[in-house]
Amino acid sequence: MTEARRLKGHKATATCCISSRDRPGLVATSAEDGCVCWFDMRCKDVQFVMEVSNEPISSLCFNSGNENVIYVSTGKEVKCFDVHMLSENSWKPLESYNYNKEEINQVTCNSKSSFLASADDGGEIKIIDIRQQCVFKTLRNGHTNICSSVQFIPWRPWEVITGGLDIKLITWDFSKGRPSKIVDLGLPDMSSASEAGQCFNPAFVHSIKVPDVDMLDKLGKICVVARGDGVIDVIDMESELASIRPKSSTKSRTGIHSASKCSLPAEGGVADEYGRKWFHLDYSIGGHTAAASCVAFSLFGERGKFLVSGGNDKLVKVWDCSRCLDPGQTGNNELLHLNINLSKKVNWLCTTPAESDNLVVCDTTKVVKVYTVS
Repeated sequence: MTEARRLKGHKATATCCISSRDRPGLVATSAEDGCVCWFDMRCKDVQFVMEVSNEPISSLCFNSGNENVIYVSTGKEVKCFDVHMLSENSWKPLESYNYNKEEINQVTCNSKSSFLASADDGGEIKIIDIRQQCVFKTLRNGHTNICSSVQFIPWRPWEVITGGLDIKLITWDFSKGRPSKIVDLGLPDMSSASEAGQCFNPAFVHSIKVPDVDMLDKLGKICVVARGDGVIDVIDMESELASIRPKSSTKSRTGIHSASKCSLPAEGGVADEYGRKWFHLDYSIGGHTAAASCVAFSLFGERGKFLVSGGNDKLVKVWDCSRCLDPGQTGNNELLHLNINLSKKVNWLCTTPAESDNLVVCDTTKVVKVYTVS
């Protein structure tokens, strides 16, 4: 692996990064300095810096249908900007949403650009109607601690999945505003199959990722979870949701199907009496030895071929998803495609749809690192 490219522009620790799907090589980063920096991988220096807030920025996301529009969470607020309408030294937002009562940890936009979700320290998730400019629903009474991550489920247009520091993974029907499934990752049957050498931190949910629509044929309807004990969980969402079908829930869950065709292998994973399928990427097969902080699917090459995870062990790991998901593949020792050693803990990472400079990493410094994965 060649030495990392260094992106300079921030004055404090980098917190988040996102990359454009439509314009390969365009990357936005945020930091505790309250700024958003824009980089073009074809150019050496930062393109421009947006001074968004006096508070640290916790999360960024693009509008799914228009990547000129970006959402920025800072403190308890989400700000919306159109980068084409910005003038130098004038960073006035298009919209500002002040609905969360506690500090926001992640903001995300659904694939139809109709809803935003913002997860906060109070364990609540605000679903914001982008077109009507108002709160659509508040999701509460699910998490009993910080809600750290939220993702819309693209194949279920009225559902989101959230994770928190209460060690719970919750699927919500946000049209009704209530949980449809709660999974406690602290239960013995949710733990790693091999705990020898695994760190003893609780299985806090630090980050969740679900595949984009154009990855579903390859990956199936899965969810990936970065946990505080260093384990990366790969969960077959449809078999997990199908496990709640018996008894009275059958009628109201007509949209729930059996496990997807891309089911996870029982061998090396976990399958219970309901047929729920899990796969643990843990220390025993080369996984993280400290808390895993974030996960992302690869946008470069064959989209979704790789799963990338970063952790507090100062490592970035690139996993071969095709081997994780195909029972016919060979042993667990071939799941780990690449190991990247860093000098600092990983805060966030993302991938870009480019042949080079395609892995962007925010560590606990102000300099963002860029690597090439082939």
